[in-house]
Parts: sequence; structure tokens; C-alpha cells
Amino acid sequence: MGAGAKEGWVSVGQRDEERGTGVLLQVNGRERWVPTGTTVGDLLAELDLVAALVVVERNREILQRDLYGRTTLAEGDALELVHFVGGGTDS
Repeated sequence: MGAGAKEGWVSVGQRDEERGTGVLLQVNGRERWVPTGTTVGDLLAELDLVAALVVVERNREILQRDLYGRTTLAEGDALELVHFVGGGTDS
């Protein structure tokens, strides 16, 4: 994790018992530990993603944006994050 990583956030490979409680997720196909009680909104903030520009699929179901801050992540959750980026050409 970068120097600005929040306390409790760990990279894969660091054991849960070494850093306190947490849950193991799949995020876009990669394993990631997050602290127990982390919400989808917390994860997006940690990843520097703007919630209004992201679609979150949790366990094969699209999650409504208004639930990001209230949806607590659980052990084994599989998330796919799709981030919309503007662009194109000027015509």
C-alpha cells in the first residue's frame, strides 16, 4: 500500500492476525484485505474513486449507489468495479 494508506488496510500477503481483524475480498479478480466493518463507500474512497462515477457489482448483483455507504463488506465478497472515464474527440 502507498504511504497514504489508511490504518488497518493491508495488502494481500499480510495475515489478518498480524494486523487485527479484517475480511478477504476479491476486487476486480484480485484478493484484498480490508478492515472488518468496511463499507463499499469506504473501499471506493480508499481507492480514490468517485462513487458517482463507479458501478459496483457485488456477488454478481449491481449495487444501488445509495447503498454504497450502508453496505458492509463480508468475507468472500466478490466485487467488480467499473469506473467511467470521460473522453472522446472534439468535433
